[in-house]
Amino acid sequence: MPRRHLHVTGAAEAPLRAALRALRTELAVPEGFPPAVLAEAEAAAKNPRLPSYDATDLPFLTVDPPASTDLDQALHLARRADGGYRVHYAIADVAAFVAPGGALDAEAHRRVLTLYFPDGKVPLHPPVLSEGAASLLPGEPRPALLWRIDLDAEGRRVATDLRRALVRSRAKLDYAGVQRLIDSGTAEEPLALLRTIGRLREERETERGGISLAVPEQEIVELPGGPAYTLAYRAPVPAEGWNAQISLLTGMAAADLMTAAGTGILRTLPTAPDGAVARLRRSAEALGVAWPHHVSYAQVVRDADPTDPRQAAFLQECTTLLRGAGYSVFTDGRLPDPAVHAAVADEYTHCTAPLRRLVDRYASELCVAAVAGNEPPEWVRAALPALPDEMAAGSRRANTVERESVDIVEAALLGGRVGELFDAYVIDVKEREPTVGTVHLDDPAVVARVEGGTAPLPLGEWLRVRLSEADPGRAKVLFAPA
Repeated sequence: MPRRHLHVTGAAEAPLRAALRALRTELAVPEGFPPAVLAEAEAAAKNPRLPSYDATDLPFLTVDPPASTDLDQALHLARRADGGYRVHYAIADVAAFVAPGGALDAEAHRRVLTLYFPDGKVPLHPPVLSEGAASLLPGEPRPALLWRIDLDAEGRRVATDLRRALVRSRAKLDYAGVQRLIDSGTAEEPLALLRTIGRLREERETERGGISLAVPEQEIVELPGGPAYTLAYRAPVPAEGWNAQISLLTGMAAADLMTAAGTGILRTLPTAPDGAVARLRRSAEALGVAWPHHVSYAQVVRDADPTDPRQAAFLQECTTLLRGAGYSVFTDGRLPDPAVHAAVADEYTHCTAPLRRLVDRYASELCVAAVAGNEPPEWVRAALPALPDEMAAGSRRANTVERESVDIVEAALLGGRVGELFDAYVIDVKEREPTVGTVHLDDPAVVARVEGGTAPLPLGEWLRVRLSEADPGRAKVLFAPA
């Protein structure tokens, strides 16, 4: 999920602020929580449903972006006597605060997902919960869904358990800090095992044919002293991938629990059609990315270097094969078709971000019932049929927010530079309109449309371009070959 952190201040950002307000209006983004929702959240924060099992002796830690306070997950990793590993993964227990059918519940169904704008976020739940009483903040006892997943020495899952528990995180860490500790050899074992287990799970991902895309992100960065800001490219550090493997492991374990019980909701993705893979091969060739015929798509992706401009462009192209993901409900043991998520290469569900994503609360309840051998609660069964459409609509809005917000910031950054020349890298060309495509600027970190030339664009090559349009009010940046 996008995690963008920028607080825009000062009169100089007036056009940007106006464009972001217009985007909120266009997408009917909620501006605040109704009084009844806030009152219910305040009451729930003071009196949550607490579990009887106490796991506060486990020294959990969280790994998130530095500014995050809506902390969904905490982990504790350990070795087992037989040479394997034990993963304890605590997930914020939103159901301990949100009563089915109440005002909080209804508002969460209206919002579906936390939305991230450059000038702030629009949370799924009121901050008194999402950044307070329900968040796994360090030093605070919290109700949680506690997963215990045992792995063998090669990182294969051998046992799964889930129960409600009281937990307490000991430390709030960020990805860069975790990477430094692990690389320097100064990380204590529970944290040092993140690399060990993460790499083992990456090997198992390779084994089953799954992929994890390390696509460089455009980040909106506030400059020191403000209110100036810019865009930068950021390639994820390995610790982000290792941490993501723990979440993927949990999502696959949850899917197995639900499929065994016969009722659940899966995150599914069809296999990419041959034509899409063939097009990607042509892009790889044009970008100078080696892709021997005997090498699989998944292996090429794993070998790609996100810090190399050509390979970063190829990774961006790879995201086209991951479109079409959705949510599929099943009951009475009749699994959907497809039941597998093609990128994960296994059955999988979302269950690890309930503070920021509606569906996770329901998946967690289904898993708790499955482990206990009980039927799912009626409020869960009643909501299941509508969840795929609710999540699809919420995801479309969240994707639009992310895409349009970056476009608006790009336009605001370049607003006074129309007519200037830039060096750009051609990262995409339309097959049927070879004079139209996408270019990647190094400084500022802008990715935008290019059109207006008479010759086909040189995919994978540098091109001198002229900025022909930059209007944050229209959220559009356009270049033309110079």
